Amino acid sequence: MGTDTSATGSVAESLVGDAFQDFANDVPLMMWRSDANGLAIHHNESWVRFTGRRPEEEAGEGWRRGLHPDDIERHAALVADAFGARQPYTAEFRLRRHDGAYRWLLDTARPIDRGGVFSGYLGTCFDITDRKHAEEHAAAALAEKEALLAEVYHRVRNNLQVMVSLIGLYGRAAPAPCRGSFEALGQRVRAIALVQQHLHEAPHIASIDLRDYLHRLASGLGQLRRAGRISVVVEGYGTTLVEPRTANALGMIVAEVVAECLDTTADSVSCTISIRIDAKAGAPVGLSIVTGTGQEAVPAPAGAVPNLGPRLIAAYAAQAEIAVRGSASPNEPLELQLPEVLTRIVAG
Repeated sequence: MGTDTSATGSVAESLVGDAFQDFANDVPLMMWRSDANGLAIHHNESWVRFTGRRPEEEAGEGWRRGLHPDDIERHAALVADAFGARQPYTAEFRLRRHDGAYRWLLDTARPIDRGGVFSGYLGTCFDITDRKHAEEHAAAALAEKEALLAEVYHRVRNNLQVMVSLIGLYGRAAPAPCRGSFEALGQRVRAIALVQQHLHEAPHIASIDLRDYLHRLASGLGQLRRAGRISVVVEGYGTTLVEPRTANALGMIVAEVVAECLDTTADSVSCTISIRIDAKAGAPVGLSIVTGTGQEAVPAPAGAVPNLGPRLIAAYAAQAEIAVRGSASPNEPLELQLPEVLTRIVAG
């Protein structure tokens, strides 16, 4: 007598199927299996306890009745693409629980391939509702923070404009020997406004790309006072993300270096400010600033503007716990070392 191989195969498949179901029911995660056509052929006990529906109700496409209406089309399209390519996939969707509440699930699935024969998908689901709620809360908090920062920036900008106007009025009414100081003060207030503007315009206010920020600020500072007389170059290795306090302090320091170069040389002298970023992995982020002139420096009239630069730079650095040394001269660059805990290197 010949052997009935089809019957033997059916028995073996049944035994394997029973073993899989026993295993799946012991798994403490929601688990499902589909056939080669994408129809559900098994949901384990964790799934059934979650939905509160009988296994036969979940079979085929019955389980889709528990999907949140807003997720049905998106989920179907994602699964169809994965099935067509026979590729693993992950999906996030909301499924109605036995108490009527929709819970977010992370579904991870992979194709079942036995000897080159595709027989469906096997997937597990993990409840990520708490994570999704935390993300939504964080997004709402960030939006609120951005709105608050925009309002603060608006008020600061208006106040700075008033200050510039007042300084200009008093400067014009002051004795001639004092007018230079009033002009320098007004320019510094404008520089503060420019620093605040570029902080506000940063794509991510909570963590600011230092190189991009300094590039944008340098361009503005170069045009702020006697356009064409000052140029600021940002170069060096890598970049880093810094918090607003650090970016603000660095912006004010750069603005003060620019102001000092302009205040201490005659109007006929061009100034170049070179800023070098050193952001190597495994080491504190540092900046080196050097001031140079395109020709032999011609000093400004003596006593025209008080030389407060070093004191102001030290004060700005102290506000953000930045270590500082040097004077920004070619022989003694201004060296700045950022607090390591507040920076993150993002490029090599």
